[in-house]
Amino acid sequence: MDNSVTGKVLKAVDTAQIMKLLPHRYPFLMVDRIIDMDGDESAVGIKNVTINEPFFQGHFPGFPVMPGVLLIEGIAQTAGALCVSNLGDDYEPQIVFFMTVDRARFRRPVVPGDTVHYHVRKRRNRGRVWRFNGEVRVNGQLVAEAEVSAMIADPNAVPKDEADHE
Repeated sequence: MDNSVTGKVLKAVDTAQIMKLLPHRYPFLMVDRIIDMDGDESAVGIKNVTINEPFFQGHFPGFPVMPGVLLIEGIAQTAGALCVSNLGDDYEPQIVFFMTVDRARFRRPVVPGDTVHYHVRKRRNRGRVWRFNGEVRVNGQLVAEAEVSAMIADPNAVPKDEADHE
């Protein structure tokens, strides 16, 4: 996609490409596609929320509301896919650990039929640690926001529980 104002070429990825970038799978993949990827600086993830989502069975019967924690997860997944997509073709998939969630605010419920847009913008990255501002919008209206940070870790360096070694 060519942005005529800045002259930048913005990337987009579909669900199949997202699943190459992230380890998440249904029912925990919270992003259907990502548009307007500007290098590793910003992107917009999209999730079409349907009544068939498994969390609606219990959250809440009679008034289905998407859990706020899953909106934050969608911000993190969009940011994670943005980071990994910029690490190059020789990147070996690794584990990404959520480190912090700060300044989370929820402004209105997300319900079946909504199309969620996760707007993420990089604040900084130092080595393997990334920090993003995220906004969740439905029909242009801000419904949630948070700052998130994560670390890309080598899965071989992650300590395992001693029970795993017995």
